[in-house]
Amino acid sequence: MEEELTIRTARPQDAPELLEIYAPYVTGTTVTFEYDVPTVEEFAARIRNTLEKYPYFVAEQGGRIVGYAYAGAFRSRIAYIWSAEVSVYVRDGCHRQGIGRRLYAELERVLRLQNVASMQACISHPNRQSIKFHSSLDFERVARFSKCAWKLGRWVDVVWMQKILTESDEKPKDFIPYPKLK
Repeated sequence: MEEELTIRTARPQDAPELLEIYAPYVTGTTVTFEYDVPTVEEFAARIRNTLEKYPYFVAEQGGRIVGYAYAGAFRSRIAYIWSAEVSVYVRDGCHRQGIGRRLYAELERVLRLQNVASMQACISHPNRQSIKFHSSLDFERVARFSKCAWKLGRWVDVVWMQKILTESDEKPKDFIPYPKLK
């Protein structure tokens, strides 16, 4: 029998386990444009900083973290506060089990409570799996930038995908930082 998948808020002390998931993406792929794997301290600080305003979730199964997802500011200016950039990472060997889908569902649920109007995903290209995954969650491709990153000895394009969370053209309700949600 497969162990139940649970989603919870990340904690800074999760950093070592999250780095186990993230490091192979840094060292062997163009999924992230980081060249060097962050230290545990750097990663713990990222979790703390994200949680000041946005959700950061981990998926646990059988007592270990099998994936994580988080939201962050799309851009730094205040007019963008209602748009969030989202990311998801799943442990090697745990793909295609619905982990990313469950993490994104929880992110979307909470971002809606925060009055976020749209989610943006920045995806290195080519990355058919990620584009297909995001498309299956009703993200639409809105832009492609060519040769905007250099990693692993080659130029990499970037595709931006977006999911609109509200159809209203009215002034949005105030953004609610994650820690202030009830």
